[in-house]
Amino acid sequence: MKNNVLIIIAVMFGITCVTAQERSSGDIEVTPYIQYMSSFFNGDDADMYDMRTAISFGIKGDYFLNDRWSIRSGINYDSMGTEIKGYDSEVELNYINIPLNANWHFGSTRKWNLNFGVTPGFLTKAEQEGTDVKDLVESFQLGISYGIGYKLEISDNFSILFDAQGIVGLTNLQKEGNITNLNAGSGFGVGGVFSF
Repeated sequence: MKNNVLIIIAVMFGITCVTAQERSSGDIEVTPYIQYMSSFFNGDDADMYDMRTAISFGIKGDYFLNDRWSIRSGINYDSMGTEIKGYDSEVELNYINIPLNANWHFGSTRKWNLNFGVTPGFLTKAEQEGTDVKDLVESFQLGISYGIGYKLEISDNFSILFDAQGIVGLTNLQKEGNITNLNAGSGFGVGGVFSF
């Protein structure tokens, strides 16, 4: 009899865990997060640039269309740029980025997600070794954004998100000249997911 009770409890617990992460149309998740980000320049003379690392943060929101798909947007403060090899010089480019991504939730409990889309970004700061170089950098960039994440459920309304995100610039960040430089970056972050 004891074994039967334990089996019933285990099955009920399993069913609860399987259905707990599923969302339905109209559900909303809000995720404040922080991430460790590496960035660099792609384009002309790419071999002269090294990775620059910084902390980025922001808030993401998912609006669910059904239990597998959501639209993700938000506002991110991303510190990008590069280090120039051989010059001990760092270019710091800070952006307010607004991702517009489709987000696919997969796995039997929908704890995994894969997102992709575009991200317009607006330059807030451009410095090289403490000198303002904002006049040399385009104030707008457009990039392709993508990522994968996993939610660790704490309760029905709160989870912890671990995810890796990337962005590849599509627009030249140089205002003048014949040089093409595009931002690229990736990061690993953690955030708290609040479900409504």
